[in-house]
Amino acid sequence: MRRAILAALAALLISGSHAHAQNFPSHPITIVVPFSAGGPSDAMSRILAERMQRTLRETILIENVTGAGGSLGVGRVVRAAPDGYTIGFGHLGTNVANGAIYKLGYDLVTDLEPVVLLPSNPMIIVSKNAVPATSLKELLAWLKSRPAPPTAGTAGAGSGSHIAGLYFENVTGIKLQFVPYRGTAPALTDLVAGQIDIIVDQLSNSIAQVRAGTIRAYAVTDDKRVESASDIPTTDEAGLPGFHMTLWSGLWVPKNTPKDIVAKLNAAVIDALNDPAVRKKFEDLGLQMPPADQLTPEALGTWQKAEIAKWWPMIKAANVRLE
Repeated sequence: MRRAILAALAALLISGSHAHAQNFPSHPITIVVPFSAGGPSDAMSRILAERMQRTLRETILIENVTGAGGSLGVGRVVRAAPDGYTIGFGHLGTNVANGAIYKLGYDLVTDLEPVVLLPSNPMIIVSKNAVPATSLKELLAWLKSRPAPPTAGTAGAGSGSHIAGLYFENVTGIKLQFVPYRGTAPALTDLVAGQIDIIVDQLSNSIAQVRAGTIRAYAVTDDKRVESASDIPTTDEAGLPGFHMTLWSGLWVPKNTPKDIVAKLNAAVIDALNDPAVRKKFEDLGLQMPPADQLTPEALGTWQKAEIAKWWPMIKAANVRLE
């Protein structure tokens, strides 16, 4: 009798979960962006949200939860109800590097369900206009000649700009003084104002200021030029061969979110990525679209684990300390 009751309860729960997934969404969805408004993560999320609303037929709100290199925002998603109404935007910094730096109180792999890989962003080496260098080789010489370590803006320990800065130190042997911000948008503001020397920044964040002439660009960290910024050489061309880094992004939901709901969210993102207007906006930002066969939740999960294996040793060897 007891087994029959338990079986009936299990069937009821499964049936209720399926009905919930069928009715999803029935009220507004929130995408948690773990960095400040106006930055590249925020911009990508808002472009996606605007288009996903048409597929899901429900409002999608953006919530900026800043601090601790994005780990506070990710934690907000981990603790949310697993019902599909809270989605986390993350990237190489928040969903890989932070696990090697912070005592998170959650597991980046097991406490989240992957939804989809998003467009990636090559980095770009930029400086304040007061730096006299006009080429990457001249910039490296100028940085090496400083009596004190030059200042490099980051979005906090473990952010993409911080990892890129550590990688830059490793490749060039130049020691940097990292200056943390709550996102690369405020870091870029200070670079324009001449308060810091350089940022190894996301291309999408810096390209508008480069075009406006308020900061100086030296190279993109890719093995080929970016179509939307074809006048900027690659690091290979500019004299720093092999310095390649792409900041990829993705969406996650809390663990135990029903698979049917994950599938609906995944499909809504794919619809958005296939929209020519959305693709044009991303391409104008210098973003690179992921291959179609890498747009499954499973592909994002596999990629995240591979990136953890790649980057954690370097980050831990650098003995990163929280600013």
